[in-house]
Amino acid sequence: MIKRVIITVASLGIVTGIFFGVRYLIYLQNYKNIIKNINIEKVDLSKVSNGTYLGSFDALEVGAEVNVTVDNHKITAIKIIHHKNVKGQRAEVMPERVIAAQSLQVDTVSGATNSSKVILKAIDNALEKGTKA
Repeated sequence: MIKRVIITVASLGIVTGIFFGVRYLIYLQNYKNIIKNINIEKVDLSKVSNGTYLGSFDALEVGAEVNVTVDNHKITAIKIIHHKNVKGQRAEVMPERVIAAQSLQVDTVSGATNSSKVILKAIDNALEKGTKA
């Protein structure tokens, strides 16, 4: 009787472990696909109106929300409002790089490539809101 209970409990533990393991692997694959498919557009700042624009991007493990200020067709400020980073290093230097280059085509932070890409995509999404049609 006790042997049967132990076997049943162990079997339930194994099945539960397999279930959550497979679920995590699917989640991780989704995260990798989102990161792999990030496309940072080349922004034509001459088409971006003056103003402050909110942009965000979420890639499950990493996410960012930013305010981007444009004045006279130049990016004058980028403020990270929220940056979710579950693992790896943070990439808060990205706004400075974008402002200095006046472009989204900047190097990512070593050790924080995914965070860098997510912040750049959030900036891209913000600038898209200010782009004249």
